[in-house]
Amino acid sequence: MTQAKNGDTVRINYTGRLVDGTQFDSSGNEPLQFTLGEGQVIPGLETHVEGMEVGTKSTLTVPADAAYGPHRPEAVVTVDRAAVPANIDVDVGTRLQARTREGRPMQVTVIGVDDASVKLDGNHPLAGKDLVFDVELVEIVQAA
Repeated sequence: MTQAKNGDTVRINYTGRLVDGTQFDSSGNEPLQFTLGEGQVIPGLETHVEGMEVGTKSTLTVPADAAYGPHRPEAVVTVDRAAVPANIDVDVGTRLQARTREGRPMQVTVIGVDDASVKLDGNHPLAGKDLVFDVELVEIVQAA
């Protein structure tokens, strides 16, 4: 059988879970399509799919460093409540778009709020977590 290799466009079915079994994502009814070597999925998953044969299924654990990286404490900041427009929902868990000092957009999550301040986390929600994936290589759509 043909093995997936760098440059191939592939389709996979997958379910992603935390190590405690909590599911965080799934390909659902439609397989995920991506090109190996283009960084379209987390590195640990991409590395695993490379070398798989069509029709094979496997389970892998991707350590945080090969997924969304470590949780970086410096990405957690507290801002004055007045710095957030009054019409913006700042409940804990709300995802907002902010701008870096350089003006680049970035996603942040509200992790704390009181009358005077809002605590924001610029880490990816899965940063610092090892991830478990059940993967099936459905097809190689286009070989490199």
